[in-house]
Amino acid sequence: MTSPSSTELDPLRSTIAQACQVLAERGLADGILGHISLRIDERRLLVRCRGPQERGLAFTTADDIRLVDLDGQAGGAGELDGGYAPPNELPLHTEVLRTRPDIAAVVHAHPPDVVAADLAGITIRPIVGAFDIPGTRLAADGVPVHPRGVLVRDRRLAAEMVASMAGHPVVLLRAHGLTSAAASVEEAVLQAVSVDRIATLSLRVVSAGGELADLPEADMAELPDLGGSFNTATAWRHELARLS
Repeated sequence: MTSPSSTELDPLRSTIAQACQVLAERGLADGILGHISLRIDERRLLVRCRGPQERGLAFTTADDIRLVDLDGQAGGAGELDGGYAPPNELPLHTEVLRTRPDIAAVVHAHPPDVVAADLAGITIRPIVGAFDIPGTRLAADGVPVHPRGVLVRDRRLAAEMVASMAGHPVVLLRAHGLTSAAASVEEAVLQAVSVDRIATLSLRVVSAGGELADLPEADMAELPDLGGSFNTATAWRHELARLS
């Protein structure tokens, strides 16, 4: 199979850049930390890199999205020119991609409410129903917690995170943030948004003196699958519209 040229990757660079902006607009990565990657082939991925004019995820452009290989080397001519470098936590992305052939995109973000809820001992549970059907289903399947608040800077630490992830689409990183993995950039970001939303609601309920309770099984059974065109495509158009 012929590898795509740099020009052919331009639409994907734009998609990842917009996704980084969505994370920032949603408050999941409102500073300079966080990154998104997308598998291109067996050895290469596009990932948000940091350049000499780094300003944070809200200001990501397509030029910040560079092609690298699984070892963090340039994946094509000029890809790391101009002072660009992969994130320190690139192994967080590459270890997921190495071990999960079903995954194409990885999001790493630092949502404050997700971190706060976990530190307070609040797990991500299906406390809502039709309020967020994809999020409810994700929570019902379980959102594991990786217990180490470390910078996932090498394959050993990344393998520990992947083990904690245990095949789930999202894993919380204690005192750190979350990692979300999916078949597309859009799905990976929307998963992170749903987990953050449930964490925020959980904190509000507990702060108001309430008790968290899972959605009854009878209600869970009544939640329809609205399909990818609604859950992903329409939801993603909304996220992009929020940017403007």
